[in-house]
Amino acid sequence: MHIQTLHTHKITTADESLTGLLDRYLPAFADRSILVITSKIISIVQQRVRPIATTDRQTLIEQEADRFLLPSASRYRVTLTIKDQVLMPSAGVDESNADGNFVLWPADSQQVANAIRSYLCARFAIQLAGVLITDSRPLPLRWGVTGVGIAHSGFRAINDLIGQPDLFGRPLHMTKVNVMDGLAAAAVLAMGEGAEGTPLAIVSDLSTVHFQPCNPTAEELDAMHISLEDDLYAPLLVAVSWVQRT
Repeated sequence: MHIQTLHTHKITTADESLTGLLDRYLPAFADRSILVITSKIISIVQQRVRPIATTDRQTLIEQEADRFLLPSASRYRVTLTIKDQVLMPSAGVDESNADGNFVLWPADSQQVANAIRSYLCARFAIQLAGVLITDSRPLPLRWGVTGVGIAHSGFRAINDLIGQPDLFGRPLHMTKVNVMDGLAAAAVLAMGEGAEGTPLAIVSDLSTVHFQPCNPTAEELDAMHISLEDDLYAPLLVAVSWVQRT
């Protein structure tokens, strides 16, 4: 796997076109590659920002979350949330690299990923282009954040190995490889979390990624997610009193 990060100017709300940014900073793109885009620059271009000076952060988080726990549940006063079926602190509301704003998650992330895939195929005359929109989050029982995928297009997000034999011929009973989040973790590590200024990356040489010349189907998207009750960590997830957005 090869990751090439792309440096850009400081993207602000004055930038009004995502494809305009790609026209400027993406001179080439090969078939069977994946374009990784941080969700933050998509949100900024979409004007999905709120001024810190005049916005109540807690109210904003609760409006954005699908489920949340009150900050009093956390020793760090962090609002733990579930948004778009992802366990994510603060519903993705962030103020780093945001020029005095709170930045929300993009609107219609999946639609954005699909549109960028079509743009890449048309602009570079290719059939198999992948798109991955990322954010960062901490993992339970680990310090530090890693990349996570919030939308993808043009490749299978999950490689299902159930029924295939392991090295000793034993059939695998539960193993599914999360390709989307694995790629997100690697790409975000290369792109950085601070002042690197590289919100885009091209990932290539991907022998284990199954590309497809289409957007993910509704069935594929549904198969990526697990209900709280069916999750391996259900004893933890259902033991707390989530507040659900009405």
